Amino acid sequence: MTRRLAAATTLAALVVAFGACSSDDDGTTTLTLVTYDSFPAEGTSLNEALAAFSEDTGIAVELLISGDTGTMISKAELTAGNPEGDVMFGVDNTFLSRVVDAGVFEAYEADGLDAIPEELRALVPGGEAAPVDFADVCLNYDIGWFDERDLQPPAGFADLIDPAYRDLLVVPNPATSSPGLAFLLATVAEYGEDGWTDYWSQLRSNGVEVVDGWTEAYNERFSWAGGPRPIVVSYGTSPPAEVLFADPPLDAAPTAVVPATCFRQIEFAGVLRGTDAGDEARRLVDFLIAEQFQSALALNLFVYPANAEVALPPEFVEHSVRPDDPATVDPATIAARRNAWIDEWTDLVLR
Repeated sequence: MTRRLAAATTLAALVVAFGACSSDDDGTTTLTLVTYDSFPAEGTSLNEALAAFSEDTGIAVELLISGDTGTMISKAELTAGNPEGDVMFGVDNTFLSRVVDAGVFEAYEADGLDAIPEELRALVPGGEAAPVDFADVCLNYDIGWFDERDLQPPAGFADLIDPAYRDLLVVPNPATSSPGLAFLLATVAEYGEDGWTDYWSQLRSNGVEVVDGWTEAYNERFSWAGGPRPIVVSYGTSPPAEVLFADPPLDAAPTAVVPATCFRQIEFAGVLRGTDAGDEARRLVDFLIAEQFQSALALNLFVYPANAEVALPPEFVEHSVRPDDPATVDPATIAARRNAWIDEWTDLVLR
């Protein structure tokens, strides 16, 4: 899931491994964990958890940062069966069928899946991947920007095509960004297969801006980060990051979420088909859904742990928005229509 605020993210270039499993002179196996560019490279409890895994098992873990989610998946498809790494983390439900169909993962029923709710596990009936976390892609807005003007923040999708909101929205491209695709799917869920194209046509007429990925949308174009646009596609869990990493400290979030626009996004990890260290890779997948790693997710990646037995930090709960009924689209429909929807969207919005 390509997201999280810059203050919460250390540039992944600091710790990058090239190549898949290797063995040191002392016989230690080193696994390569392929992930996206929002995964913190060092200095967080996530990294400490991976270090603890290595200490306990004798299996070293290095990161291969592979760009945003869309880029990571494209690379994985091209190298299916001869992977760049051993385990991949960060594939979400909008792209899951694509990697399964491409044979990117080998089937493995992870140890510990009984702690993960059935509604998450049901998305991979063949056991190709394990659910690791979930969050909701939602519109976020800059509270201060709206407070300074005689304009109410948007309450839902329909407001975005009102001329009062012209040139205020920035979105990631659904062809290259998982939150961008999730937002596109949210509009499909809202307006149906017969109505979403008309809605996006009106968004284009009302000045929607499209950028390649979440990082550019949130950290460069969003007004809270110094950009010109006060409405952005981000996450229901973005506001707590703004509070927890604020300098100087903040008591309340400066950004807010529009719950009526949220789409549930679920992230998975799996063993890459063709790894030379299948046993070790499966142990790492087991660890990614176990309590130690799961407990570090909320305050590092700003997502909810898939493991239902893991408690959430109170400060995370206080400032995040978790809608009771987020939008979803049937996985089979996503698998059948995703490419066509992206092509239609590209023709309509970018050409």
